[in-house]
Amino acid sequence: MICVDGVRLLVDCGFTLKQTRARLARLGLVPEDLAAVLVTHEHSDHIQGVAPLARRHGLPVYLSHGTRRGLTGWDDVDLRPFNAHAEFEIGGVRVTPVPVPHDAREPTQFVFDGARVSLGVLTDIGHVTAHVREVYRRCNALLVEANHDRDMLWGGTYPPHLKRRIASDLGHLSNEQTVALLEAIGTDAMREVVIGHISEQNNCAQRLGTAFAGLRARLPRLRFATQREGFGWIDL
Repeated sequence: MICVDGVRLLVDCGFTLKQTRARLARLGLVPEDLAAVLVTHEHSDHIQGVAPLARRHGLPVYLSHGTRRGLTGWDDVDLRPFNAHAEFEIGGVRVTPVPVPHDAREPTQFVFDGARVSLGVLTDIGHVTAHVREVYRRCNALLVEANHDRDMLWGGTYPPHLKRRIASDLGHLSNEQTVALLEAIGTDAMREVVIGHISEQNNCAQRLGTAFAGLRARLPRLRFATQREGFGWIDL
């Protein structure tokens, strides 16, 4: 959930309607407060709640053309496919889709620009490209994944094929990869970094703390969002 210049946008929704309403309520919102839902890709943990929410509350859903082709049974949803390589606007907020390497049809992440702030969302990306580094350099705040600790992943209980998928160039960023990304894009303009999409099985607070210790002193604010609780509003 982001709010830029008074425009509230929800990025992905993997929850039931009841869970979504409860999480919105914790932020002091109801679904009618949303201007739109944006979808990053078609994996179920990101979209299973999107269509019910959009149908019930008449919300437009923005997604890439490739992601649209990966969906069935959504004909009664107000779908608004976009060119993954072109900016567009929602309520005056400039939205920059960012194509990313992930094992989906046409996955995108997003940067949102308002009058005085630039916010980035970057999850579900297998490796960092030059384009990603360039686009996210302008962000004042960033939600970025640090999905796993490599040692915990390879030493854990996941089946081998799932470990390979997560660690692949089309999977998810490790703690070390996310630290390297933040080092590469620089922290001078960054006011807030939230680390999210953290695996409950393949990561932990101790490993995160160690990995990001060097960056913590250089960032005004750095926090970690759990899957269960998420995080509250961040005022920039």
